[in-house]
Amino acid sequence: MIRVKRADRVGCVIQKELSNLLATKIKDPRLDMVTITAVKITDDLRAARVYVSVAEGKARMDSVLCGFRSAQGFLRRALGGRLGLRYVPTLTFVYDESFDRADSLSRIFKALNHEPFAFPE
Repeated sequence: MIRVKRADRVGCVIQKELSNLLATKIKDPRLDMVTITAVKITDDLRAARVYVSVAEGKARMDSVLCGFRSAQGFLRRALGGRLGLRYVPTLTFVYDESFDRADSLSRIFKALNHEPFAFPE
């Protein structure tokens, strides 16, 4: 039987709830078209790092992080009512660079694919 840590399970629930709150309750235009890609939570469930991604990349990330900082109190209160935990974790929002790195690698592979390859003699 595979044992999953409680922190991982709570992180998945927080990710789902935050995504739902962004879609239904948050009206801040800075947080439009934002995706929550992952939530990493400490083992004591006191702090959560929320990874977010934006379609425009780093160009809009400063305003998105500012929007999350202003909505942080509302999000923690809403999570407190939905999670049923003794303590609601402190939320830290971080830009997820994995999509930028994947795009960069994709461009490199595409450029390598178009160059003719000469076998050494």
